[in-house]
Amino acid sequence: MNEIILTGRTVVPGTVEGEALVSHEPISGWGGIDPARGVIIEPRHELFGVCFTGKVLIFPSAKGSSGWAGFFQTTRLSGTAPIGMVIGRISAKSALGAVVTRVPAVTDLDQDPCEAIMTGDWVRIDNGVVEVLRGTGGTTPALPEMEVSSEPAQQL
Repeated sequence: MNEIILTGRTVVPGTVEGEALVSHEPISGWGGIDPARGVIIEPRHELFGVCFTGKVLIFPSAKGSSGWAGFFQTTRLSGTAPIGMVIGRISAKSALGAVVTRVPAVTDLDQDPCEAIMTGDWVRIDNGVVEVLRGTGGTTPALPEMEVSSEPAQQL
C-alpha cells in the first residue's frame, strides 16, 4: 500500500474518511442523480446505476442547471448523501451543493483528483488536505450496485 497526499482549497471545512467513488465525467444534479436513493441515474454516465451514499465522491465538475445544489441538499435530507466531496473544478453550483449537503469538501488540488484517486481507495479529507491510501482494492469505475430506472428523478 502507498499513500498519496493532495493539497487544495477548503470549500466546506471538516474531516471525514471513507471509500472513494471516482467519476471522470461531470455529474448532473437535476436528472442525473436520484436523491432519494443516492444513485447516479444519467443513462450515458460512466457511473450509471452506482450508489454514492456514504462514499467520498470525487468528480471533475458539476454540470447542468442551478438546481444541482437542490438535488444534493435533498440527498442530505434523505440520508443518501456522499460523506465528502473532492471537486476538480469548482463552480457556483458545486460550491453551493457542497455547502447545502454539509459535507467536507475540497477543490483546486495540486493534482487532478480524478486521475490521482481510484474508486475503492481509502480517502481522508482534512480541510484542504486529501490523504489517499492506495492498495485497498481500488478500481475505476465501480460496478453498479443496484438496478435503477432510466426515468428522471422526481423532485421531493
